[in-house]
Amino acid sequence: MTRSSTHSMTNAQQPAAVASSSQAVAVPRFLSRGHTYRAVVGDTLVLPCQVENLVPPSVRAIPTSGQLQARKGGPITLECKGSGNPVPSIYWTKKSGTGKSPARIGDGPILTLDKLERQQAGVYQCTADNGVGDPVTVDMRLDVLYPPDIQVEKSWIHSGEGFEAKLVCIVYADPVATVSWYQNSFPIQTTDRRIMNTRANRHTLTIRHIQQEDFGNYSCVADNSLGRSRKYMELSGRPGPAEFYSPKWGRSSDSYNLTWKIDSYPPLEEVRLLYRRVLMNDTFQQPGRWHDFILTPEHRPASEPLTHIMSYTIKHLHPGAYYEAIVQAKNRYGWNEVSDIFQFIVASNSMDIAPEDAEVVASSKSRSNSGALSSLQNALTHCLLLCGALLIVFGLRNTQFDSLRLGLG
Repeated sequence: MTRSSTHSMTNAQQPAAVASSSQAVAVPRFLSRGHTYRAVVGDTLVLPCQVENLVPPSVRAIPTSGQLQARKGGPITLECKGSGNPVPSIYWTKKSGTGKSPARIGDGPILTLDKLERQQAGVYQCTADNGVGDPVTVDMRLDVLYPPDIQVEKSWIHSGEGFEAKLVCIVYADPVATVSWYQNSFPIQTTDRRIMNTRANRHTLTIRHIQQEDFGNYSCVADNSLGRSRKYMELSGRPGPAEFYSPKWGRSSDSYNLTWKIDSYPPLEEVRLLYRRVLMNDTFQQPGRWHDFILTPEHRPASEPLTHIMSYTIKHLHPGAYYEAIVQAKNRYGWNEVSDIFQFIVASNSMDIAPEDAEVVASSKSRSNSGALSSLQNALTHCLLLCGALLIVFGLRNTQFDSLRLGLG
């Protein structure tokens, strides 16, 4: 009885034991044994290392759909589970779409992002690696929901009657926004002259054959379920801002030739030039009073190009002094915005070399040490003679320009 019952109990316990052992995770075990190897210096030696019960890594997203949404400004937690034998290490990257290798942005199964911005939307990758086979990844897509954000290509658009203008708004929004256009707070409807186009997030209002009533303030308005945004633009017939292209360093010790260009569809009626001296040293700068000139542009036929190029020689300046100048222009639609300040320096005397010329002289030294000083002196003499000749030519040119200029004072 005792042996029979003992044998019976042992058989009854076997299925449970087998089930328990089948559920247990096999532990990696070295099969290689310790061994001493001898080799000759210079030979190749291969050391074997055999391990059983290695399982490759696997990884899954939580949730398994891999899709997440969150509001702009709020937090979000991304999570994935990795398994393998040995237990894999887990790290996070974000796909950039630039072709470059993504940067590592976090470690561990959980990635938390605080105060989300719209730029953080995209595809995140969770990677598991335990050294057995290749690392494995799972993608998780994060959508950041936010109200519309508008950027305008130009806030001030210059055109003229009979011409065309394009007003462009670039709209970022999730969910996608609906965009509408307004002129002076009145909604704009599509006509044969006013055409609205949309390509991706770029919204364009094209106005053809512009008429005087087309000038004014415009706005584009974007709406989605999270909010509304509006940005303003001005379509104007006034001249564009003046752009200077004179050199910073003057060639004369008592005058400076200032040159600029202005875009205007109608003829310019009046141009205002202001300049002032600025006293400077190592610790402060003190601007002087503005000198104001009103210039009358030369008549230009309507068939000539849009760009007006003007030049004016400012006289009776101080040698080596530092000056600032601004320009403003007017056509029949009014005055434009004042230009950016242009800064220039008057030559110290007629024999001075501008810094860019001095660099040329310095770089023209002979490679021979014995002839270096002689070559530099020759180059300097040549440059001084050339500068003197240029000053004479500029002086004659300015004299002729003054005699021909109409109403420029």
